[in-house]
Amino acid sequence: MFVLPELGYEFGALEPHIDAKTMEIHHDKHHAAYIEKLNAALEKYPDFQSKKIEELLSDIKDIPEDIRTAVQNNGGGHHNHTLFWASMKPGGSQNVPEAISKAFGNLDGFKAKMTDAGITRFGSGWAWLVKSANNLEVYSTANQDSPLTEGKIPILGLDVWEHAYYLKYQNRRPEYIENWWSVVNWDVVSERLSK
Repeated sequence: MFVLPELGYEFGALEPHIDAKTMEIHHDKHHAAYIEKLNAALEKYPDFQSKKIEELLSDIKDIPEDIRTAVQNNGGGHHNHTLFWASMKPGGSQNVPEAISKAFGNLDGFKAKMTDAGITRFGSGWAWLVKSANNLEVYSTANQDSPLTEGKIPILGLDVWEHAYYLKYQNRRPEYIENWWSVVNWDVVSERLSK
């Protein structure tokens, strides 16, 4: 059974960039619902219940067809959000990995690509920094699709579903993304890159 992970900080800790009410609803309602639906989908398949979420998503074609979509959507929602919470911290951090500067020219080049991926994602989804083969790549996915289902390793994810920002920013997604950079936990990004 999958359980809702702790945030590791208070709901209001990312203020003024992300408001406490959004964090509370996002974590306690949206993320919790993905876990509840994922666990329900896996109930009749005990062999899959003991697998890690990364295994389920990486081997999505092995999931029984009658629950595959539920696992992809809700398992993706659980994994994406777990990465998202850990990718942020109050005040952010300054230790930007050198690999990002090498891959994108500099931090500004990377931010521009990631920001563009988030702004231009039509509807709901995510902007990602992923490791694909031995390269770093920025792209976006729809809904709760996980890069793991495409054989890519997510390093940093930016949630651009409206529930991630609408209470504070309404339709101003670019402003939300601009402010999100202030809370990025580059230390966690570095750890993921080194694995």
